[in-house]
Amino acid sequence: MQPAPSRLGIDLGGTKIEACLLDGRGRVLWRTRVATPAGDYPATLDALHGLVQQARAAATLAGHAVPTVGIGTPGAVSLHDGRIKNANSTCLNGQPLLQDLEQRLGCPVRSANDANCMLVSECVDGAAQGAETAFGVILGTGVGGALWVRGGLLEGHNRIAGEWGHNPLPWPQADELRGPACYCGRCGCNETWLSGPGLLADYRRQGGACDSVPALLQQAQAGEALAAAAFERYCERLARGLASVINLFDPQVIVLAGGLSQIDALYQQVPQRWARWVFSDTVQTRLLRAAHGDASGVRGAAWLWC
Repeated sequence: MQPAPSRLGIDLGGTKIEACLLDGRGRVLWRTRVATPAGDYPATLDALHGLVQQARAAATLAGHAVPTVGIGTPGAVSLHDGRIKNANSTCLNGQPLLQDLEQRLGCPVRSANDANCMLVSECVDGAAQGAETAFGVILGTGVGGALWVRGGLLEGHNRIAGEWGHNPLPWPQADELRGPACYCGRCGCNETWLSGPGLLADYRRQGGACDSVPALLQQAQAGEALAAAAFERYCERLARGLASVINLFDPQVIVLAGGLSQIDALYQQVPQRWARWVFSDTVQTRLLRAAHGDASGVRGAAWLWC
C-alpha cells in the first residue's frame, strides 16, 4: 500500500519562518514556526533545511510519504539568473535561494512570492474558492499583490504580475505629492502609504504620538482626532489603490491578508469609497478577508504542488 501523499509549505517572512504539512485534503498534519535569522542568508538556509527535516520526520510518523516542498518568499525569482529579486528582506536579493535549497534537500522545490501563495490558498479552499478571477492583497510590513485567472496564478511575463505595491498611489491629492521615499528607490509607492509602517508614518507626520499600529487603531476607535483622521485617510487611499486594480483587472473578488486585513471597518468603508474611482456604473467586486488568516501564505506554498 502506497503511503498517503503530503505537502510541505514554508512561508519565509521577515520576522518568522512558518512551516505547515498538509495531507491530500488540506488537513494540517504538523505545523511550527521559528524566528527568521535577521539579515543572515546562510543562517536562513540552515533554518529552512532544519524545518524540512522536521517535516519529513513528522510525515513518516503520520504514515505519509515524504512531502513535496513549496516555499513562499518575499520578492520573486528572476527569469534572468534564477536569483531572488524585489524582496523587502534584502539579504535574499541576488541569492540563488531555490538552487541552494534543492541542493541541500535533494529534491525539487517550487516557489512563489508570499502574496501569490496567499492567493493560491484562498482560491483553492478559502475566501475566493470558486472565483474565476481574484486579486490578492497583503497589507502588512509591506504591500503585496497577486492575480488569479481561471484556475491558476497569473505570474506574468516578468513574474511581477499583481505587484501594485510599487505603483504610485493613484489620483494623488496635493498634500500627497511627491510622496514618501520607498526602499525601491522611488517615491509615493502604494507601499509607502498602505503598509502598516506607512499608516503609522502618515499619522506621526501629522503630530501623532503612538508608536505602533495597534495603538493607533485603539486611539482611532476611542475617537482621538489625529488617529481617527489618519485611519480615514488610510481607507480613502486604499479605496483609490484598489479602484485602479478594478479598472485594470476587474476581478470578481479581492482578498485581503496581512496584519491590517484584521481591521473590520475596512470591509465596509473601502467598497463604499471605491465607487467614486471605478469606471463603471456599478461595482460588484467583493472585498473579503482571507479565510485562513495568517496561515494562508504557508498553506498556499504547500498547494503549489496541487
